[in-house]
Amino acid sequence: MRGKYAFPKGNVAIEASGIRPASYIGAMTAPYRLHYAPDNASLVIRLVLEEMGLPFETVLVDRRRNEQDSAAYRALNPNGLIPVLDTPQGPIFETAAILLWLADTHKQLAPAPNSPDRVAFLKWLFFASNTLHADLRILFYAEKYIDPVQAETLREGIRPRLRQHLRVLDAEAQKAPDWLQADTPSVLSFYLACQMRWMALYPASADRSWFQLRDTPHLQDILTRLDSRPATQAAIAAEGLGVTPFTSPRYATPEEGSAT
Repeated sequence: MRGKYAFPKGNVAIEASGIRPASYIGAMTAPYRLHYAPDNASLVIRLVLEEMGLPFETVLVDRRRNEQDSAAYRALNPNGLIPVLDTPQGPIFETAAILLWLADTHKQLAPAPNSPDRVAFLKWLFFASNTLHADLRILFYAEKYIDPVQAETLREGIRPRLRQHLRVLDAEAQKAPDWLQADTPSVLSFYLACQMRWMALYPASADRSWFQLRDTPHLQDILTRLDSRPATQAAIAAEGLGVTPFTSPRYATPEEGSAT
């Protein structure tokens, strides 16, 4: 738990549903509650909350017990995906939606709505979400998209797409816009850093040699700087991510829960 802030309204969406999930414990004592699993997409949200300096609580969604499929969790996100962020306005799911909402609400880590940089930032944020992250899900969970005996064939087909995605992102990073450069973190740079971490690690049983961080030197520079930020150090301590979670990642060794 990260500090004590009044939250008198409770969670309207949960109260209206008539379901009281185990993770809903009455009035929150911080403005935000992050439903997370170690080294899942919730990691992106944790990093951004830490970078913004916002107090928040966390609630473990234990994937070993398939808690993401429970009625309690699906009352928060009917798709059963992690993360969910409880806010004073109700729960938000979808990683990019949470990131954009936090950036606009707290006026941090993204161009303002009236900024001339907003258009470019938005198109690459949603590229990271709708294209890169969507293709990563196919890589990681190929068996959910095709007969398991064809899973590796599907992975072989998606890897060239992922390499191309990284090339165009690296070319954008070379231009060093304020929202995608090493010295000024943004919600997008944290999002990309986590996705590139996962490329190096998952799926554990499949070929991962296709991904080499040195192939994208401008993104590599961003990840190198992010490794040492205080927000990253807090996430390392919370989820057991290792000393250099982005540039030389190792599997998470969290005190509780499971990354897969």
